[in-house]
Amino acid sequence: MRSEYVIDVEGLSKSFGGKLVVDRFDIRVPKGAIYGFLGPNGSGKTTTIRMLCGLLTADAGAGTCLGFDLRREAARIKENVGYMTQKFSLYEDLSIRENLDFVARMYRMDRRRERVDTALEELGLANRSRQLAGTLSGGWKQRLALAACLLHEPKLLLLDEPTAGVDPKARRDFWDEIRRLSALGVTVLVSTHYMDEAVQCDFITYIAYGKKLIDGPSGRIPELVGLETWRVEGEELALLEARLKTLPGIEQVARFGMVLHVSGIDRAALRSTVTALEAEGTHRWSLQVAGLEEAFIYLMAGARDNFNGGGIEAAA
Repeated sequence: MRSEYVIDVEGLSKSFGGKLVVDRFDIRVPKGAIYGFLGPNGSGKTTTIRMLCGLLTADAGAGTCLGFDLRREAARIKENVGYMTQKFSLYEDLSIRENLDFVARMYRMDRRRERVDTALEELGLANRSRQLAGTLSGGWKQRLALAACLLHEPKLLLLDEPTAGVDPKARRDFWDEIRRLSALGVTVLVSTHYMDEAVQCDFITYIAYGKKLIDGPSGRIPELVGLETWRVEGEELALLEARLKTLPGIEQVARFGMVLHVSGIDRAALRSTVTALEAEGTHRWSLQVAGLEEAFIYLMAGARDNFNGGGIEAAA
């Protein structure tokens, strides 16, 4: 039933200047889930997020967000969604508290002081409440932006590249807060480029050049793609890497530090090649579970830029 999903849309499409930016996009997001929204720059993630929260009207497609119709009830969606943009958009010449109070006033919220105090405490901003926003580091600006999104106690958070440009500790702290909110029943749709963040999501959808390539539980994505991956260690990996790309069954070779990850979907052909290479005795080979990064590199290899010829060819 549609009521089981916080977001339930089909066939969303959007064009700008004759270019198709989002192409028949479908997504269903269960209540309380952390849903990862992955894809390269220019893939249509931001445009899709803006259609989902009522800021843009789709050219085609239909569905609901928080039970409200995307087309007829966009204003109701905006009232109940917290949307955090890629770029810090609060006032840098106001303090943290003044920014939050301004947002509360702008939306004519009741219990304004209580809401601001709660947001300051929950996001660890209380001791800095008088600090000017313009003097904050990237991580603290991120916390302030999230606090502003939470003032009206939204049931859905749409976070567009929220950790871009912040240090690793700030990213970890941010994700601790996201998991806390999810445990309270808040649904989170978050776009990210980072694989270490993707694995923290309950579900993942991957979009490239406007087209959804795959979605599902995060732990099953490599399985759904069908990749088998082997780990290779040893000397002169650069020479081996060039050779591997020419051999049967090998569709992808990725370097991870001092090892190579060699993948393919034709397991028989791949294992035959690996067996022959193992017999040479020059490198150490071990079968490993394919990860999200291998899966996404593989999917991207089959995606074609719709601004340069149009369309998508999924590799799988």
